[in-house]
Amino acid sequence: MTKTAKLYGGSLYDLAAEEALTEAMMEEMESVRRIFRENPDYLTLLSEPSIPKTERVSLLKKAFGGQIQPYLLNFLGILCENGTLREFGGCCEEFRIRYNTDHNIAEAVVTSAVSLSEAQAAALKQKLEDLSKKTIVLTQKVDKSLLGGLRVELEGKQLDGTALGRLLSLRKKITEIIV
Repeated sequence: MTKTAKLYGGSLYDLAAEEALTEAMMEEMESVRRIFRENPDYLTLLSEPSIPKTERVSLLKKAFGGQIQPYLLNFLGILCENGTLREFGGCCEEFRIRYNTDHNIAEAVVTSAVSLSEAQAAALKQKLEDLSKKTIVLTQKVDKSLLGGLRVELEGKQLDGTALGRLLSLRKKITEIIV
């Protein structure tokens, strides 16, 4: 994440918090981000320097006016005018980081060889909440190369209980003994 995204995203979060709009704003930011991802040509158009800034901002207002918070629309306009609209994804990330910190939320990514059942995911989520003393937002990924077990990434830490992880650890120990 760039300094620009961190600064702009943090400033928008401060404004949203002051106006009690953090939840609504976060949802709308994610929607706009999804639209930009699904329509990269639109983002390219809005970033095109040969098109006057006023015209690009007008395109934003036509697309999102009345659909999103005026603060967010103005924010997008500022990014567009400054030629930093491609930083919007980073702004969203900084906004989410600040939101999660203020609401005692942690994001965890669990990777397993097969999809977890709802009961397994709920039990893992509860265990992680008990360990971290935070509300956990759990994202699941499947990687068949793990063979079995789970790998959990939480707050910069990785807990590896996979069969592949154990095999690699065993291989390292054997190599150290032989050499």
